[in-house]
Amino acid sequence: MGKIIVIGAGAAGMMAAAQAAASGHKVLLLEKNEKLGKKIYITGKGRCNLTNACGMEDLPKHVLRNRKFLYSAFYGFTNMQAIEFFEAHGLATKIERGERVFPVSDHSSDVIRSLQRALQQEGVEVRLHTQVKEVLADTAEKTAACMEKCDAKEPTAYMEECVAEEPAASAQKWDKAGPAACTGEHSTEELEISPKNRGGKSRKGQRAQNPKRQITGVRLSNGAILPADAVIIATGGCSYVSTGSTGDGYRFARELGHTVTELRPSLVPFETAEPWVKELQGLSLRNVKVRIKNGKKAIYEGFGEMLFTHFGVSGPLILSASSIINDDMGKLPLPMEIDLKPALSMEQLDNRILRDFGENTNRQFKNGVQKLFPAKLLPVIVSLSGIDPEKKINEVTKEERQSFAKLIKSFPLTVTKFRGFNEAVITRGGVCVKEVNPSTMESKLVSGLYFAGEVLDVDALTGGFNLQIAWSTGHLAGKSACPITQ
Repeated sequence: MGKIIVIGAGAAGMMAAAQAAASGHKVLLLEKNEKLGKKIYITGKGRCNLTNACGMEDLPKHVLRNRKFLYSAFYGFTNMQAIEFFEAHGLATKIERGERVFPVSDHSSDVIRSLQRALQQEGVEVRLHTQVKEVLADTAEKTAACMEKCDAKEPTAYMEECVAEEPAASAQKWDKAGPAACTGEHSTEELEISPKNRGGKSRKGQRAQNPKRQITGVRLSNGAILPADAVIIATGGCSYVSTGSTGDGYRFARELGHTVTELRPSLVPFETAEPWVKELQGLSLRNVKVRIKNGKKAIYEGFGEMLFTHFGVSGPLILSASSIINDDMGKLPLPMEIDLKPALSMEQLDNRILRDFGENTNRQFKNGVQKLFPAKLLPVIVSLSGIDPEKKINEVTKEERQSFAKLIKSFPLTVTKFRGFNEAVITRGGVCVKEVNPSTMESKLVSGLYFAGEVLDVDALTGGFNLQIAWSTGHLAGKSACPITQ
């Protein structure tokens, strides 16, 4: 039985902890917040779109970066298995438009409760208000030497050499009371080091990999050191900082020699240049088509729902666009067009306008097109049309009418900026996947170090796909931690 520490009690972390414990290991889940799943709680506007029920062949298609890296994780724990997992732990689910899966209750808190049940069922020890300062690793040779000292009943020497820079107070507690007392203010039982089962192997066994460095444990912010055979980093990204996603995992990875790719906010709203967007704040548009261009080239086209805000635009369609055009951020501003009537061709739309005009011949222009738009949009689009709002319908020229139709099919906006990490659903970038084994989620640089979830350089579109990445990578990391080969 290995001793495993999971850092971060979000989606990936809770899944990893439950699976590691189900595999027979002793698991300690550390969370710096006051409760579990703080980001899950606000996901999907509090409803939590926990996965997507699309066919498995389609699942990777919604991953934008490094999708091949996720094949083993996806097929090792599929979206259907994720649904079964939650239902087995008391969560009733439903499938909505776009194959999006939600709890029947529409409460994200029920998703968190089902994960808590899994943790309790598997005997995972959970510590809240516990912040990790550093992930500790030694060379394999040094770890072996320390193990010999531990066998020779020299725990003080073990702590001095295996876990560098141990605070004097904790060292004294170790001398007097043994390893369980070396934990600072915590009084519950700690993960103990087994001299005969270090790194998930017997003394005669060997790990599948034998890199130069090997995990020994973690150091907490209070100076306490917790030894471990394996550490799973599931700390999330930088998005929604208020939930505790402050990028700790990236720092841990860098300190252990890993490359962290450029970090950017993704699935994030846009700021726009047009001052009149403030007049449309709160207006939601459904079944519209959005096109964003870089020069003459369309770099994004999508159909769905969007929302106007006081600073620009948001909503599912816009969030997806932000992921796809992320590489074009340096080319801002970018022109954006909204097709307000995508189901109608230009000819069909012109006929529709003619029909409305025919019903309102003697009315003013501003009052003759009310059936075409939401009330909030009407004064803005009338103003942008260039047609005098007081002009009688029967005085509107053919050229003005056709120009108005073009405006409806290409309602213009200018994207000037992406909003920041505080409003981003996910982080684009992360731990370089070339340095992580896709079959296990274990580091190729440090034995016993695993990654899961948003901390990795993988991201997907909206619709439950990013949470599926968390479930799948968390499941794989938990299942793979501390393998034993004879």
